[in-house]
Amino acid sequence: MEPLLLTEHADDKNAYAQMVSKTMAAVCNAIENGKAYTGPEPQELAQKIRSYDILPQHGLGFEKVMQNVEKDILPNFLRTSSTQYLAHLHGPSIQESICAELILSSFNQSMDSWDQSPVATETELATVQFLCSLFGYTKDANAQPDGCFTSGGSQSNLTGILLARDRFCNTALHHDIKKHGLPQNYAKFRLYTSEVSHFSMEKSCHLLGLGYDAVVKVPVNDSMQMDVSALAKLMEQDKANGYLPFCIVATIGTTDFGSIDDVTELRKLADKYGTWLHADAAYGSGLVMSQKYTERTGPLHVCNSITVDFHKMFLLPISCSAILIKNAEDFSPLELHADYLNREEDEEDGYTNLVGKSIQTTRRFDALKVWMTFQARGKDGYSQIISTCVENASYAYQTLCSYDDIRCAVKPEISSVVFRVYKKNLSDEECDTLNKKIRRTLLHTHGIVIGQTVYKNRTHLKFTLLNPRLTHSDIDSLIATIRSIAEEYVESRHAHA
Repeated sequence: MEPLLLTEHADDKNAYAQMVSKTMAAVCNAIENGKAYTGPEPQELAQKIRSYDILPQHGLGFEKVMQNVEKDILPNFLRTSSTQYLAHLHGPSIQESICAELILSSFNQSMDSWDQSPVATETELATVQFLCSLFGYTKDANAQPDGCFTSGGSQSNLTGILLARDRFCNTALHHDIKKHGLPQNYAKFRLYTSEVSHFSMEKSCHLLGLGYDAVVKVPVNDSMQMDVSALAKLMEQDKANGYLPFCIVATIGTTDFGSIDDVTELRKLADKYGTWLHADAAYGSGLVMSQKYTERTGPLHVCNSITVDFHKMFLLPISCSAILIKNAEDFSPLELHADYLNREEDEEDGYTNLVGKSIQTTRRFDALKVWMTFQARGKDGYSQIISTCVENASYAYQTLCSYDDIRCAVKPEISSVVFRVYKKNLSDEECDTLNKKIRRTLLHTHGIVIGQTVYKNRTHLKFTLLNPRLTHSDIDSLIATIRSIAEEYVESRHAHA
């Protein structure tokens, strides 16, 4: 049999090293220019991939499969490390974090029980405690902070909302939802969040049996932040009408605008109505690493739980996220002992089994990426990365605002800039079409990928600036290209009029 696994035997080690070396060379060879995308449009790309027999009768072997990968997969990847990729909260990967991915995949630890992940468990525990301290959670007589790595912001948010729901049922209704399921009055539960918050709020309430109707979308102000006075009125009215507020979700960096809700004021309302305060800081959590801009998030430690995504501003490979909570006891809804897995006697003897803090059972050792990259870059290195991205957004905003044919939505707080190309001789609907045309032309003609969204019912374009290699000159060049495409579009319309 050909080498199958990485073992202590020399032949297996050599085969592993050769495969990794060939893969590394193929990846490097595939990155020939600075374009973000150089592949075909959807139909042609689908045809290429569907021409393969995914499970042939006889295996092709690694060499042949790598040839196929080099031919049709690698050239058509989106290149997140390109300075011409500015579309989503989906950044490049710092190089040492890619090395961490190789290590954790090679050893394939499972983060549910200590005997499946000895050093991995201890590393995650230490990393989580550091993160709690980094975000301002401290141990006191009433609470011990804790956390758990997750697959992403949606799972972290789901976990935070689940803990909020269960604590509300236990403390306010004296109902053990873990044993007895939803109480009869569950349809009156209410969660409050910004009208521009992430869709995982609705999805979480659906999965938790509360439904979309449980999510109250609160109006935003001109800066796209949750309107606290509007929230206060909604909560007062709902309480008077017999509804049951159980959670407020502050968005610390909305997906489109990067806007940051005021956690200090939201904490006051949470205390008034006895609700959990969760911070969806999947995007904005990266600001904690910037010496210049960390204060923009507000005091996140006043929240009962915090979602942190390392595969956004922290520039680590997908997936890498965490849920941090102020009080470890609030993880109790996720605890369940199985004789084959997380035996109580082992835990009493100091074998920590992390499955009791997670919605998942099997989990990857994603904490290694944080552990390695934080040490490699240090406080000063990470501060420079984050600050550069924030300052690039500020520069892009100021530059865009200097043109009379471009309108920006809101001043950026983090690294997202939303804008619209506007031509006086075009209607609003025609300007919508123009902006859509710009994005598609950038993608398929120039290899540049930017975002598109809606602001005040009109199509807008978006820069999401997560690449610290991006320069002001790059931004100037991109804006010039966008304006040139717009001019060509208008001229073409006139020529055909």
